[in-house]
Amino acid sequence: MATSDLFAKEDTSLSPFEFKDQLLELASSHADRMMLNAGRGNPNFLAIAPRRAFLQLSEFALQEAERSYSYLHSGFGGLPERDGMLGRFDAYMQSHCDSSGMKFIRAALCLANDQLGIETEGFLFELVNAALGCYYPEPVSMLTYCEIVVKEYLQQELMAGSNNGGDFRLFATEGGTAAMSYLFHSLKANRFLSKGDFIAIVTPVFAPYLEIPELEDYQLYVNELVTTDSGNWQLSDETIHQLANPAIKLLCLVNPGNPSSFALSEDSLNRIKQLVESARPDLMIVTDDVYGPFADGFFSLFKVCPRNTLCVYSFSKYFGATGWRLGVIAIHEQSLFNQRLEEDQGQGRYRTVFRAGQENDFIDRMVADSRSVALHHSAGLSTPQQLQMALFSLASMIDSERIYQKEAKRLIRSRLATLYKSIGIEQPKSHELVGYYTLLDLEEMAATLYNRRFATWFVERHSCSELLLTLADETGVVLLPGAGFDVKKPAVRVSLANLTLAQYKAIGECVRKVLTEFYQEFTC
Repeated sequence: MATSDLFAKEDTSLSPFEFKDQLLELASSHADRMMLNAGRGNPNFLAIAPRRAFLQLSEFALQEAERSYSYLHSGFGGLPERDGMLGRFDAYMQSHCDSSGMKFIRAALCLANDQLGIETEGFLFELVNAALGCYYPEPVSMLTYCEIVVKEYLQQELMAGSNNGGDFRLFATEGGTAAMSYLFHSLKANRFLSKGDFIAIVTPVFAPYLEIPELEDYQLYVNELVTTDSGNWQLSDETIHQLANPAIKLLCLVNPGNPSSFALSEDSLNRIKQLVESARPDLMIVTDDVYGPFADGFFSLFKVCPRNTLCVYSFSKYFGATGWRLGVIAIHEQSLFNQRLEEDQGQGRYRTVFRAGQENDFIDRMVADSRSVALHHSAGLSTPQQLQMALFSLASMIDSERIYQKEAKRLIRSRLATLYKSIGIEQPKSHELVGYYTLLDLEEMAATLYNRRFATWFVERHSCSELLLTLADETGVVLLPGAGFDVKKPAVRVSLANLTLAQYKAIGECVRKVLTEFYQEFTC
């Protein structure tokens, strides 16, 4: 098999997403074939009903705005009036009773009132103003009723329907990536983390979690808690015990994992809880639970260790909304983060935002930091984004039979089964399996399809990047290297979210074809 000099060299300095650009260039260089990019995590499915509701509600909101200046040039509107809005909405609802978007809004308003105790007129007024985007977000952390709705959604999807840690607050952000940026910035600004501190990260993990601590802004030392890949990517007792080291200030994890796509078991979570309660009540924890709704019976560490844990969640994957940039940071009111503020760390930084003696918590400080403190008055996620976030949340609550969730799980897991069948190897099976991604262990795959001697030869003579570059060049298939996510073995990540069953079948066949070419080289 002929390969270029490029194939023989592995640039380990590039993130997997930068390396992907090289693969895309190769894969698209042949006009006579289709490129199959399974390196993207962006899903090719999305939630329709809450989007229809957004458009329908926006149409009503525009009518409300037109009432104020109806005598002027068309296209000129004013701020909505609360008085009589509910009656006008009832009339609008009657004239659009057959609209699926309106049926959703009617169900959402009833649910919010019956189950959450939200006053209908006030909620409608907030939603109408949010649709128009005519006011700054107020409160700046998150709109009042939207926060209640999203909190209920998080309890349903991440905490098995209940929250045993007391009340918590939300900060609505521009997706999970903005949430992480704001979070690390505020941890440093409040001196919760300082240069030279140690943090622990559960690996393999989404690459930016490994890259952020190394930045000059932070200069943190990372202690990796490596999950074992013997079937379901869990943490051993020995690994969890590393957290007993008081030098470790913060634990970060993505759960379910990316790229492993396994959730931590309830047993693993409880062992972390026991260690925190017995030896490390001072340990700060950040859990990124974006893939939680795809897991079966998911429990977040935010529920298990509420005092110590801050939760990051994004709506991007489950609802097919990466372009909307919708995320939240959740923190319990009685959290360790707020307790540490009682020591008055960094108060001088916020003197222009909070009056002397005024209560504030870590959420408030993150909001201020997100706009460099001085621009705190104009902080907050745009109100149309908050509206769509609330409608996504309501969609899950209205769907009492969990039909959307069942279909999303069935879709990605059928793709998983198709991929492995077309390669000719057994697919992973575990209660903790999520299946949004999968890791193909190249050494084990080579041994299973051929023999152990070939597997050893392949690992010694060829790099994972070489296989990926060859795959892109010869077949147009793009996958990502496991090394970029700190996978310790030669492996590649396949996203199962963004292509069709037929295309995953083709990817499996292409992976086997390229591996066969390496085997032919071995036997020559």
